[in-house]
Amino acid sequence: MANSIFVIALAISFALVLIWGFIALPGERWQIMAAVPQIKTPDGRWTGINLTYYGFFNAMAYSAAVAMVFLLLGSIQVPKSAVFTIVTALLALCMPASRLVAKWVERKSYTFTVAGASFIGIVAAPWMIFFLNSAMEKFLLPSLPVLPALAAFSIAYALGEGLGRLACVSFGCCYGKALSDCQPVLRKIFSGYTFTFWGKTKKVAYAGGLEGQKVFPIQAVTSCLYVAVGLAGIVLFLTSHFLAAFLLPLLGTQAWRSISELLRFDYRGSGKVTRYQFMSIFSMLYALCLPLLIKTPAIPPPEILTGLRVLWHPGMILFLQTLWVAVLFYTGRSMVTGSILTFHVHEDRI
Repeated sequence: MANSIFVIALAISFALVLIWGFIALPGERWQIMAAVPQIKTPDGRWTGINLTYYGFFNAMAYSAAVAMVFLLLGSIQVPKSAVFTIVTALLALCMPASRLVAKWVERKSYTFTVAGASFIGIVAAPWMIFFLNSAMEKFLLPSLPVLPALAAFSIAYALGEGLGRLACVSFGCCYGKALSDCQPVLRKIFSGYTFTFWGKTKKVAYAGGLEGQKVFPIQAVTSCLYVAVGLAGIVLFLTSHFLAAFLLPLLGTQAWRSISELLRFDYRGSGKVTRYQFMSIFSMLYALCLPLLIKTPAIPPPEILTGLRVLWHPGMILFLQTLWVAVLFYTGRSMVTGSILTFHVHEDRI
């Protein structure tokens, strides 16, 4: 009963957040969250660094994904120390990769790619777990069950990126084609469900020239699909179907990533088939081969209340808060927009 209530409550929470985001975030006011003064100019004004809602929603996505890993693995009584070790190792690898892969594929130094970061994580995660288990066995410490751990990461990734697509809606990046350029069947289906972005500093405006135009809501479709397969993965995990819980979210997200490239208008690198599509196809084939290398020991039935108790700990709360702040400042400091600030005194309030 507790498992069912948890999944239903999570689904409702995601639905409310996503619906609000799809309605509000294309607006101009939801791009820049704050501007911090940096350098004073000779005329008395200040140049500023912009903190964006892109960083805010990315921070939410990373924190939610990491919390989900701890919750799911905690539900089968995996030690927190082992989960913490593998999570921090993957974060240390994937967060820089999100910028480095974008620089390699798109030749841009001031952008991020979740596709690149997820590809690196998918490839590296099994071997990092194998290495961690080997090291822990030498010290007679409990190891990670490989398949449930991969399932937890697969689910967390799907939910995290599903939520994180709100960052793209806010910044106007990863945008779709103008609806008028889509196939007639898509124009008919999505005629009442488009995005219209406003604001000269949104990427869809300065890079795509599509401000004020109806565009295919690729970010919304991606969010809904990823959250759906993530929730399905949780159901499978909580019923001990760990292989299906691993494959469904991963294959679902990577298949859609490959298809969705055809509906996007932002620059994705040269070539008719993008490098991101190759990464997605390789990830699916790689994932299908992994179960051949994995032996799963007996695992206790997952209990969601046990996992929730893992999260309800001061150390865990502080860790997630620290991660949230780190991701906010890493991804939220805008390198492609700037600001000019002035300050004054309200004379009537002195």
